Amino acid sequence: MSVKLAVENAQERIEKNPYPGRGIVLGRGDDGAWIQVYWIMGRSDNSRNRIFVCEDSVVRTEAADPSKVEDPSLIIYNAMRTSGRRFIVSNGVQTDAIWVALEGHGSFADSLNDWHHEPDAPNFTPRISGYTDVDEQVLWLSILKKSPFSEKASERHFFRFDEVEAGMGYAITTYRSDGDPLPSFEGAPYLLSLPGSADEIASHFWSKLNGDNKISLVVRRIESISGEVQLFVKNRYGRSQ
Repeated sequence: MSVKLAVENAQERIEKNPYPGRGIVLGRGDDGAWIQVYWIMGRSDNSRNRIFVCEDSVVRTEAADPSKVEDPSLIIYNAMRTSGRRFIVSNGVQTDAIWVALEGHGSFADSLNDWHHEPDAPNFTPRISGYTDVDEQVLWLSILKKSPFSEKASERHFFRFDEVEAGMGYAITTYRSDGDPLPSFEGAPYLLSLPGSADEIASHFWSKLNGDNKISLVVRRIESISGEVQLFVKNRYGRSQ
């Protein structure tokens, strides 16, 4: 049943969806290794002018062409960081706030107390974040989205997953679909398949994302015992890794 649901979700929520926006998938590969997938999409020239760059244990966004950057505030950030054997991923600068909290023995939820959705009216893009704790063997995902009662207040949703089958992951995206304004993600994270090796997983998701709007994608594979990391990057406007 879980595999059938994952296939249906991939078709309806990703493959047939022109604009799920930025997305995070956390789970386990077929071999039991922990897997993190993060992708970015863009409709404007400014948001499309990006690539993923890997530097030590950090994955960050960078301008593909610095001369074309209009506003870097919401498009340039660290997307993945590591605190011990806890692996963080998010769609914005809150990545660093989560890292600081975990380094100081704080909690994932507390690290986002002072954060809200992005101030990009009229879309008010949600902030999505997650982390994998290899020692505790748990996954966390969160979304901070605009309150229906105020443009300044955020709803805060946190999801903890204590178990996930090999070859499966939980996904959360910023948007439900394309639109003007863009409709925010609703409901709980949903199941997707993580088929094959990490490189194959990267190719799998890259092939399903809308060809006009996909920008970059990264897969982080974390060895379940040693915590050793491998990164696989696909960039539309630059060198893949």
